Amino acid sequence: MEIETLIWLFVIAFIFHDFEEIIMVERWMQNNSSKIYKVLPKHQADQVMKQFSMTTAQFAVAVLVMFLFVSSSTFIAIQFNNLYMFIIITLVFFLHSFTHIGQAIIFRSITPGVITSIVILIPYSIILYHSLLSNNIIDWKTIFLCLPFTILIAPVVLFAHWVGKKAI
Repeated sequence: MEIETLIWLFVIAFIFHDFEEIIMVERWMQNNSSKIYKVLPKHQADQVMKQFSMTTAQFAVAVLVMFLFVSSSTFIAIQFNNLYMFIIITLVFFLHSFTHIGQAIIFRSITPGVITSIVILIPYSIILYHSLLSNNIIDWKTIFLCLPFTILIAPVVLFAHWVGKKAI
């Protein structure tokens, strides 16, 4: 597969993953709020409830904000051959997929995002990084240089959730 196509597939992987979350998050939070408080310490449970208690429409707006960020970084990677932001964001999603698996284990249920994490995000990420590394487009140094910057995506996610709650 051509590397450019593989890079653009990240946008598609993001869409599938976040559509799963959009479809599931509101109902899952309503049905599992008591379980959240049973499993997590109260402070953490309060944070989860505050961050994710939103309607499907609000969550969709938050995803739209993140989509603009994801698609922009993908465009920059392709158009200007600048992969740093793209690598940072794909690392975030790769690592993020494991949080979904952890949530499913902790809550002993299907959680929003776990299916596409297992079926799409993890396999896509492995193929992407294998291709980028084996074609000498990036090296392990690039990945390790980008890794600490993944924390900078957290404000983008928080901003997206804030916009989603304020917009609708």
